Amino acid sequence: MCCAKGKRCSTDELADRWDVATYHRYLIEKGDTTVTDYTKVNSFIKIINETHFSFLKHELKGKDSTGGFSAGGGRYSLKDSLYTEHLEYCSDRKWEGNDFAFTITLKNDTLTQKGSKKIESAGVNRVNVETYKRLQ
Repeated sequence: MCCAKGKRCSTDELADRWDVATYHRYLIEKGDTTVTDYTKVNSFIKIINETHFSFLKHELKGKDSTGGFSAGGGRYSLKDSLYTEHLEYCSDRKWEGNDFAFTITLKNDTLTQKGSKKIESAGVNRVNVETYKRLQ
């Protein structure tokens, strides 16, 4: 099973439970880039079926599991290696109603998605690179 740029990827290949292996945010502001590795401080899971996605994240350390908690989900579309999330629900409401396009690669048990997240009204403008391992 493999989909890479320029090759078709099917929803059957994508549908599963994924645990984040690496999750880097590239924040680009005024020509400066800041890279943050979220896997050192957070637990993150993504669930994808044939039509929808959802995610759950919380901090690894803290007083309780609600510390740094966020969740969301919605429909997605997939055309070849272009995966677009249509975020319908989110614990941080400023993200709701937005679409985020990613280029994905899927090889064996590893899913990688890279794309921009931009919400002008909220001052969000970043590039995310997320790598997931298929949960057994």
